[in-house]
Amino acid sequence: MPMRQSRRRFLTTLSMAGAAGLVRVPLAQAAEGTPETTTVRIFANRPGICVAPQYIAEPLLRAEGFTDVHFVGLTAITGAPAAEAVGSGDADFTVSFAAPLAIAIDGGTPITLLSGVHVGCFELFGNEGVRSITDLKGKNVGVQGLGSSQHVYAASMAAYVGLDPTRDIHWAINPSVKPTELYEKGQIDAFLGFPPEPQELRARHIGHVVVNSAIDRPWSQYFCCMLAGNREFVRKNPVATKRVLRAILKAADLCVSDPQGVARQLVDRGFTPHYDTAYQALSELPYDKWREYEPEDTLRFYALRLHEAGMVKSSPQKIIADGTDWRFLNELKRELKARA
Repeated sequence: MPMRQSRRRFLTTLSMAGAAGLVRVPLAQAAEGTPETTTVRIFANRPGICVAPQYIAEPLLRAEGFTDVHFVGLTAITGAPAAEAVGSGDADFTVSFAAPLAIAIDGGTPITLLSGVHVGCFELFGNEGVRSITDLKGKNVGVQGLGSSQHVYAASMAAYVGLDPTRDIHWAINPSVKPTELYEKGQIDAFLGFPPEPQELRARHIGHVVVNSAIDRPWSQYFCCMLAGNREFVRKNPVATKRVLRAILKAADLCVSDPQGVARQLVDRGFTPHYDTAYQALSELPYDKWREYEPEDTLRFYALRLHEAGMVKSSPQKIIADGTDWRFLNELKRELKARA
């Protein structure tokens, strides 16, 4: 299915945004001047519907003055590929998982984190022998590959409770079969799922949830996904960068105000075939926390966990210094405060 919206779908999304009061041009926007570029490329991770704000942002980006909006990548593997695509200049921005982004910054990938987008999309599923994170010791945990988002987050959780992710866990890697399928067949003990996987499993009463990061501390206190931009793009195009961020944050607000409409858009545009699970995921995830939570806390938390797991070498402060710029977010928090 073509990733550019038809005129009908574009107008549908725009009307949704308008109904939510999200496309009014504030005085602050007019005072910014014109964006340095009218082209923006978004690296889209499929099938993770938790990053819905970037999927539905096109009309909001056009309202910000971007005439050429491209979605690139559309990979089924999240995390590292997204950071690599943005760092290499193949894409300008992506909404992706915080922990793999921290690893990328530690490794020298030239990306800049701009904001948190939402909290709580991953859930740890286990069999009868896994009732807590500590029960992962000696167990088979399914991941698409080492360095994948599933692996990085599961390793972070293991390190947090004192396990050694390298020695204490057997990572069951099968690039050709999804971990959720192996879990259903009883071939692995646990796996980390991202929407719509948890919603689908729970609807079918398969397995049980050990950790739900939307409600279980400390995971619920930190962002799962963040907006990252190409470092050079952010440096050269501050007005355009702020406008991209504003569009993404407005799209996050739209996920809160109209989850039904957003779910329909995800189905219409081919990001997921199932409306019910999409709507459930959008209704469960806290998309409104970008105003409350500090993204720097998220990066510090995961950098510490990843350091404990031996997955990064830099200190959290160095990762924050090398790979973040919160000034656009701080401006937008003040600007959009009245609409909260």
